[in-house]
Amino acid sequence: MLNSLRLHVAWQALVFLSILTSSVQAEDWTQWRGANRDGVWQVEGVVDTLPEGQLPLDWSVEIGAGYNGPTVADGRVFVMDRVTEPREMERVLCFDSASGRQLWKHEYPTNYTISYTAGPRASVTIDGERAYAVGAMGDVKCLDVAKGEVLWEHALDSEYELAMPIWGIAASPLVYKDLVIQQAAVADACMVAFDKTTGAEVWKALPEKASYASPIIVQRTGADGVAHDVLVCWTGESLSGLDPRTGKVYWAHAMPPSRMPIGIGTPTIDGNRIFVSSFYDGSMMVELSEDGLSSELLWRAVGPDEQHTESLHAMIGTSILDGDYVYGVDSYGEFRCLDAKTGERIWEDQTAVPRSRWATIHMVRQADRVWMFNERGDLLIAKLSPQGLEILDRAHLIDPTRVQLNKREGVCWSHPAFAEKSVFARSDEKLVRASLAK
Repeated sequence: MLNSLRLHVAWQALVFLSILTSSVQAEDWTQWRGANRDGVWQVEGVVDTLPEGQLPLDWSVEIGAGYNGPTVADGRVFVMDRVTEPREMERVLCFDSASGRQLWKHEYPTNYTISYTAGPRASVTIDGERAYAVGAMGDVKCLDVAKGEVLWEHALDSEYELAMPIWGIAASPLVYKDLVIQQAAVADACMVAFDKTTGAEVWKALPEKASYASPIIVQRTGADGVAHDVLVCWTGESLSGLDPRTGKVYWAHAMPPSRMPIGIGTPTIDGNRIFVSSFYDGSMMVELSEDGLSSELLWRAVGPDEQHTESLHAMIGTSILDGDYVYGVDSYGEFRCLDAKTGERIWEDQTAVPRSRWATIHMVRQADRVWMFNERGDLLIAKLSPQGLEILDRAHLIDPTRVQLNKREGVCWSHPAFAEKSVFARSDEKLVRASLAK
């Protein structure tokens, strides 16, 4: 009887621990735009309102400049930066998420030959015991999560012939099964896949100019019941679907740049539709077949220039595709709603971010609302509908800085992380955490 009771108690403890562990893992922000790379925060028990003025900070630590957003996994926060004294270095930094205490750093020399030299662009991707970091000049590092030791590395700029984009390498690495996939700007193939354990090259694909957009995986099941994973890549010349295991191209839609490749936001998915939007070259909507192995162009909308736009000409932030509507930020900060069937504009609002060229908002969906982080360092809670933008509340999170952009008193262009019922954000000077728990 006693042994049976002990077994029952032990089983209950195991179940509770499993639930607790799953909950913590579900709240982690392990890569660019969250655990599923979809800009969705799966959490309950966070606030409905924000305090007036400055949002109280749990901690703030000094870091160097960089465009990349933080990631959070298993009680650690990862971010990259660049310092120039006493010499030029890129750094991968790891902090304790509860206290902000630095756990380790990995630094290496780098010489920037690109425009906008504030620092690394790509968010660190966490996969179990490994962290994958990519610098602006193409330094790829696989690091031990606990210690920061290098497990393998590539210097793409010296190992390959790179057709370096004007703003450097910006796409965040994507882990898929045994691979880590990178939009790498290799001259004969801008997409490259490496064995995630050894770093050995597995495949290369798409001999096109590179863009700055991070690839994503979508899974579709055909009428025969067979599931297919499709790697969706937005390069400097096309929106394409590949077999992530081999790099074989399933389908492609040309989207050549009128002036330069400038795709930055991630392709956004809803059902079988994929939407992308570019500052100079407008928007495109594509629909996948049921099995994902083919696709068709639904519509394309381009204005005469970036100041006289049709549909949406987005710059940095990723748009939201939700049912019959698209929500996104146009070239000068105009927040817009589009008819997803046609690309026609339904409404425009300019209260979420001050009007400026390249004005930016990063959006994360949570339950029936959207968390917005604008380039002025403000955090907003909002609801989106075809009737308009409803801002429920807003507070200031972090001051903008001038290294990323020395205009309009600086900007905060880095995507925040939402994890542990908190928001983690960075500028060119600081990394901060603020609790959003009820």
